[in-house]
Amino acid sequence: MANRLAKEKSPYLLQHAGNPVDWYPWSDEAFTRAAREDKPVFLSIGYSTCHWCHVMERESFEDAQVAELLNDTFVCIKVDREERPDIDNIYMTVCSMMTGSGGWPLTIIMTPDRKPFFAGTYFAKHTQYGRLGMLDMIPRLQDIWRNRRDEVLESTDKILAVLQQQNMSTPGSDLDRETLHRAFAELSGRYDKDHAGFSKAPKFPTPHTITFLLRYWKMTGTDHALAMAEQTLTAMRLGGIFDQVGFGFHRYATDAKWLLPHFEKMLYDQALLAIAYLEAHQVTGDPLFSQTVHEIFTYVLRDMTAPEGGFYSAEDADSEGVEGKFYVWSLKELQEALAPGEAEFIQDLYNLKPEGNFHDEATGARTGANIFHLTKPLPGSNADSRKKSGADTSAKLENIRSKLFALRKERIHPHKDDKILTDWNGLMLGALAMGARILTNETYLEAAEKAAHFILSCMRSNDRLMHRYRDNEAAIDGMLCDYAYVVWGLLELYAANFDTAILGEAIQLNRRMLDLFWDEKGGGFFLTPEGGESLLVRPKEIYDGALPSGNSIAFCNLLRLERLTGDPDLSAKAKLLVQAFSENVQEVPSGYTQFLTGLHFALTPATEVVIVGDPGARETREMLAGLQKSFAPHIITLVKDSGPDAEKLAALAPFTAAHTAIGGKTTAYVCRNFTCKSPTTDVKEFMALLQD
Repeated sequence: MANRLAKEKSPYLLQHAGNPVDWYPWSDEAFTRAAREDKPVFLSIGYSTCHWCHVMERESFEDAQVAELLNDTFVCIKVDREERPDIDNIYMTVCSMMTGSGGWPLTIIMTPDRKPFFAGTYFAKHTQYGRLGMLDMIPRLQDIWRNRRDEVLESTDKILAVLQQQNMSTPGSDLDRETLHRAFAELSGRYDKDHAGFSKAPKFPTPHTITFLLRYWKMTGTDHALAMAEQTLTAMRLGGIFDQVGFGFHRYATDAKWLLPHFEKMLYDQALLAIAYLEAHQVTGDPLFSQTVHEIFTYVLRDMTAPEGGFYSAEDADSEGVEGKFYVWSLKELQEALAPGEAEFIQDLYNLKPEGNFHDEATGARTGANIFHLTKPLPGSNADSRKKSGADTSAKLENIRSKLFALRKERIHPHKDDKILTDWNGLMLGALAMGARILTNETYLEAAEKAAHFILSCMRSNDRLMHRYRDNEAAIDGMLCDYAYVVWGLLELYAANFDTAILGEAIQLNRRMLDLFWDEKGGGFFLTPEGGESLLVRPKEIYDGALPSGNSIAFCNLLRLERLTGDPDLSAKAKLLVQAFSENVQEVPSGYTQFLTGLHFALTPATEVVIVGDPGARETREMLAGLQKSFAPHIITLVKDSGPDAEKLAALAPFTAAHTAIGGKTTAYVCRNFTCKSPTTDVKEFMALLQD
């Protein structure tokens, strides 16, 4: 029989709908029952593509003995962390405070009034290797609840006090370039000189660290900053963390060499990595980087795009109960599928071995399975010495890859989490818009425009964003990241198509974000909206982890919008935001690289460009092309067309009202660091003004 989760929309909750555990979704009903029956609450948080969440379900939540214990002892609640990042943020902070680490599945035991007193992550059914198992843990917790209640309540009060203290902002000082220098020094000190990246193992993609390093190189000319960015991007693209057959990036590498991935694929990784490769391509011109972007978008548009125009959340690591089974190959399979010459060609290129090219983590034995990866550059890339024969080799490689992709397509696919999340969709919208602009690709522009239309029409209710869409239902009040990421995506779309209506939507959503999330006392933005569900605390987040924080993206948006519109209130808010989090950032600056991208923008002399003319005219396109190809993150551009659109732009950016086309020709106005140059109609002169 199905439990209460059968009525939910979340794929993760639906995965647990057949468990013998008497699960509740997060609801007042569950906590009311816990209070009535004087039971603690067992809170389990995970997500649908989480490997160890699946393992814990198989071992414990599907087990009748464990389920009986859980049902007798607790009121049990399941939460999808991707649907409710606010709940996850609070209780993951608790877990880190209590245990020194965190992760998913997240296990929390709390009182009926939602105060935690025990935290952990994965628990097996049986105690083993000194790690407590469910069958031993549950009776101990029951005994503590029944016989040591005073200790429990004292503990919960202390935990709550620390949580509340952590979420109070104490305004500090402004930040300057010294913070950027310290972040670079920390990253340089952590850099893996042998294999690239900024840790040993496991190795996570760090796209906002890459984009920070590119800006640091732009600001200082430090070659090592650019080298770290280039080498890391190259190592990831050549490694097993990249799906060499079907494209797209896996979540992270479990080893130091980027070979063995944790195989799940997340939408946000595709978006953030595409941005990093796009900017690196602007800086270096390396075709490997632009090729990688095309491949990421090929994967997303092929496998992760909903008919409505939004993007699905993730693909699982497991298929048929085995992690990575969908992605790995035996040499025998390849030899049977390909012509002898083809099999030999890819065996050498992708480092494939009869015994397999990686070890089983548990036993250390060779598996017979191979992960496609490269140890030398792809044919035709900047680092490839065989460029003359590169075109022929590339064509041969693509022919073989297509055969293998078709063969792999017949396998049992990993589960796809088909819910659509507003924040992650905002990131992908922005990445596609950047791709359209930098690579001059209409397909990406059309996809970005369709995604924007979907978000603005289907993910908004009564002028407020909703967080999740599935089965034609938009639900859950939008949180800070939903607004910040979508505003960012719309600003990137405006930079690609210069549609004044899109700029207007970005401005409107940014105002709504300020109304709903801004902290009038301490500065910065709360994660949850004013008047939203009352949780233990109203959290704030500034750390840039796998995803950039909402505050970091909002900081960047405030600065960009101030330069686009001339609204000084936005820069004043940005200054308060810096002061709200300056103490956190100064402790370990390299943990806040997206925030530092905003700081770099604030500290760089402002350059505003207004181009007046028909967007379709040759002169206008030539001026824009020079801007869009170069790496110039400090330049803000507006395009003013004639007719009614000019009035609409002037309403959004009043300083453009006086800009006119000289002699009916496309005219460029360039202002830098609060000083304006004489307008010009000459493309070469315009480009020279940008270089002054």
